[in-house]
Amino acid sequence: VQLVESGGGLVQAGGSLRLSCVASGRTFNVYGMGWFRQTPGKEREFVAATQWTGGSTYLADSVKGRFTISRDNAKTTVYLQMSNLKPEDAAVYYCAATVRWGTTLIETNWYDYWGQGTQVTVSS
Repeated sequence: VQLVESGGGLVQAGGSLRLSCVASGRTFNVYGMGWFRQTPGKEREFVAATQWTGGSTYLADSVKGRFTISRDNAKTTVYLQMSNLKPEDAAVYYCAATVRWGTTLIETNWYDYWGQGTQVTVSS
């Protein structure tokens, strides 16, 4: 499975961005997809996740009410809509996919495939 993110950029605090992640390859094996973010010197942290064929979605407490995760199975694409962005949301955002059915989707270690990351910068 190959993952390619896009949509990052520079935005003012309070603004919005939508990240996209296109999956290709053996996507029929995918159980879930997630978004994680990382800043220098810190561990990669969970942001949002969705089951690929189920309806369950998960959001980190820090982004609830501001971020939404969605998917388009026909396009094998997962989106992260980010609104009311704060300076602390600035990070490199990574898309990830797991083929381990039934696994927790909020843990970094359970993901098998990762994108290259896209930078989100929020100016105050």
